[in-house]
Amino acid sequence: MSVVEHVREMASAGLHSNVRLLSGLLLTMSGNNPELFSPSQKYQLLVYHADSLFHDKEYRNAVSKYTMALQQKKALSKTSKVRPSTGNAASAPQSQCLPSEIEVKYKMAECYTMLKQDKDAIAILDGIPSRQRTPKINMMLANLYKKAGQERSSVTSYKEVLRQCPLALDAILGLLSLSVKGAEVASMTINIIQSIPNLDWLSVWIKAYAFVHTGDNTRAINTICSLEKKSLLRDNVDLLGSLADLYFRAGDNKNSILKFEQAQMLDPYLIKGMDVYGYLLAREGRLEDVENLGCRLFNISDQHAEPWVVSGCHSFYSKRYSRALYLGAKAIQLNSNSVQALLLKGAALRNMGRVQEAIIHFREAIRLAPCRLDCYEGEEQKYEDGIALLRNALANQSDCVLHRILGDFLVAVNEYQEAMDQYSIALSLDPNDQKSLEGMQKMEKEESPTDATQEEDVDDMEGSGEEGDLEGSDSEAAQWADQEQWFGMQ
Repeated sequence: MSVVEHVREMASAGLHSNVRLLSGLLLTMSGNNPELFSPSQKYQLLVYHADSLFHDKEYRNAVSKYTMALQQKKALSKTSKVRPSTGNAASAPQSQCLPSEIEVKYKMAECYTMLKQDKDAIAILDGIPSRQRTPKINMMLANLYKKAGQERSSVTSYKEVLRQCPLALDAILGLLSLSVKGAEVASMTINIIQSIPNLDWLSVWIKAYAFVHTGDNTRAINTICSLEKKSLLRDNVDLLGSLADLYFRAGDNKNSILKFEQAQMLDPYLIKGMDVYGYLLAREGRLEDVENLGCRLFNISDQHAEPWVVSGCHSFYSKRYSRALYLGAKAIQLNSNSVQALLLKGAALRNMGRVQEAIIHFREAIRLAPCRLDCYEGEEQKYEDGIALLRNALANQSDCVLHRILGDFLVAVNEYQEAMDQYSIALSLDPNDQKSLEGMQKMEKEESPTDATQEEDVDDMEGSGEEGDLEGSDSEAAQWADQEQWFGMQ
């Protein structure tokens, strides 16, 4: 057995530190004597050395070695010293043991994503012919395209993942998040549902998360509850976490906390969603519970955003804004898509008087979660800015909650007629939306004189609206005061 084969065996056994030391020495020997190893052996040594660097999280160094390996492989192919098996018994084992060039490119893309060089990651994966792309390559491409705003390419890649692996549920969620209709997504899984027992729940699951991604919280909650009540899916932590998040979005904090508590009782090592849970506890003034939660999460992992956000919430509600800022920034560093981290950092910046910097973070939170009311509560009653952001969000999707919030903001700037239109649109999308109904009824009550004819009502509308300005402003101020508890404003 050759020395390169020993390196390969150690790599397969997971002895990364040993591989790094030996392969590094062998590569130095090869550099001093190019004839010492064959081109295929040098290619293998470069890949195994790069893999060991990847394991040690030295991503830039790993990319450098992977690049050298691909160059070596290219030269190897040109010289035709190693070919696929053609019946030659001696050459077959040698060609079969070579590390996959596709796998090397995938590892390079992983390095680039860890270095936050998404464009380079896309470029390296785009260079792989479509027919040679494995499901994990398509999944990574789909996520990268989505992050880059290339929605059509992202949808295509997610669909390819489902074609290869029809039970890839995260790919299903990816498609739903890109506004692909639930019925279309369900049609891609119908054959597998019909061919495997006990998968009848999947179509309901898809329906539930289709409601989630269209912002229809009520129907999403009802559908997930129907799934969770089924004996086979009872006490599923993911479903409970989704319910907790939906209740939070719907403003039902009591039920949200209850579901988070149920989820963490079932899984004491649960991290996902605990940032929202910590925020809700902090809002209720349960700072000791928040502190304990943060400590528990740090003991589980400090490589996720959630522990940092929870600790940041504790600092924020203890009025230690500089520390909250640091913890929020650390959370964003770990996960740039963490809405709670963006809101935490934005709130801390605003309370420190750095309003323009804060607005940047609130806007990013709105981009990531346009249906979440709390993302809009950071404009400090700058309703015109809020209206502009909401119009931009509604240009891409029509959502009951967004139309209702826009109506609220329009009332605050005395645009009563358009506010009424927005409430009407919201109710057409969800006739059961109580807050839109209340907003409309309040406006009708304030704008309709009690002792005038219908014709006079039209003429008197402006006067009635002007008379109601102060009342409307006071009411809005009270509403904002309630909503801005998140940001520690009194």
